[in-house]
Amino acid sequence: MRYKKIIIVAGTRPNFVKAAPLLRAFKALPRLKRPRVLLLHTGQHYDHLMSKVFFEDLNIPKPDIFLNVKARTPAGQTDEIIARFQKVLAAQKPDLVMVVGDVTGTMACALAARMSFIPVAHVEAGLRSYDQSMPEERNRVLTDHVSDLLFTSCPEARGNLLKEGIAGRKIHFAGNVMIDTLKAESHKAQSRKLIYQLGLQKGKEILPYVLLTLHRPGNVDDPKVLGPILKAFEKIAKEVAVVFPAHPRTRQNIEGRISNNTKTRGKSRIQSPVFSLPASGLRIVPPLGYLDFIALQRNALCVFTDSGGVQEETSFLNVPCFTVRHNTERPVTVSLGTNRIIGTKPEAILEAWSRFKKHKWEIGNTQIGNGKWEMGNGKAEGKNQKRKTEKLVLSKAGLPNKRMDVKRQTSIPRWDGHAAERIVETIINEQ
Repeated sequence: MRYKKIIIVAGTRPNFVKAAPLLRAFKALPRLKRPRVLLLHTGQHYDHLMSKVFFEDLNIPKPDIFLNVKARTPAGQTDEIIARFQKVLAAQKPDLVMVVGDVTGTMACALAARMSFIPVAHVEAGLRSYDQSMPEERNRVLTDHVSDLLFTSCPEARGNLLKEGIAGRKIHFAGNVMIDTLKAESHKAQSRKLIYQLGLQKGKEILPYVLLTLHRPGNVDDPKVLGPILKAFEKIAKEVAVVFPAHPRTRQNIEGRISNNTKTRGKSRIQSPVFSLPASGLRIVPPLGYLDFIALQRNALCVFTDSGGVQEETSFLNVPCFTVRHNTERPVTVSLGTNRIIGTKPEAILEAWSRFKKHKWEIGNTQIGNGKWEMGNGKAEGKNQKRKTEKLVLSKAGLPNKRMDVKRQTSIPRWDGHAAERIVETIINEQ
């Protein structure tokens, strides 16, 4: 066996979602073929809501190694992670380091392994937005160029890597490990009580609501950008509930905006478990566990987001998605999924909502029409499935109430729940 000891690196919530199926796939191997696999947590998301609850929801074992990195800036995190991880590498002497995604810890651990002459495998390689202002883009490029094995999640990723001079023999089209987790765990989301607790469920029917997520620095760190975006959603929230699970940094910036623009008369603005912008229907909630967030996604009328992972999940769930960015590193979610790129201007956000509300916009492979939500062709790779139609009940506001028992499929190649198995098979067969 070439790789007798493997370290899998994770450090943020999306990393855990991607690491979980890899851990399961290794564990499922026959004992004689199974390498020793260690899970390393960099510590980037280190509070309960940003990390521990994901371990509980996804049944991930306690990490074998915890770097406990607390630096706030990307540069500080990079330095601290490299220094601490190199000590781990010297002590553990792994045969392979596996990194997932595009966060600072991914890039830093890949660099540390390369400097220690240890092979690197990158899961979710080859994604490109070609926007160098995004830290994630720089992380992706650096990680890919120091990796020995590159596992891609979509067909176009291979072309991106080949254009950059990466050898084709290193590239393996495995599929999307996030979808592995979604397929394995989403049934548990049906029993979550959060939607009921938010007052958005009556019996088996879900009342209309929009789901919003924002966390990209370009959207949330500059008040001149964040303020107008929130103003647009405050207008939407006058028509329908807008549920907004807020990243800690985003929440801080929002609270700063509230403090600067409203009079609170010394009263707390937090109404557990929901706190709202004054005089609006925008419901800001703390970061959610994986299952609660999937429940919110699958039952939303539509989702507005700047997250790459949410673009993927909504495409698999066939939930209309509007990306509040000017680009995406996941164009397959636009060409074969349910995603539309709308930019960050308030008028573009409101225009997207207006078109959606009138049921006249075809979004990806999803067609909105008179009281029914016509789903796409529902073909997963290697299987032919009948078209599925989700019947909706119109609310008094003219927006559809969704039912909870809908089954959905994706038409994106190899988003079939078996990506981690392909990755592990490739690694084991690389003898």
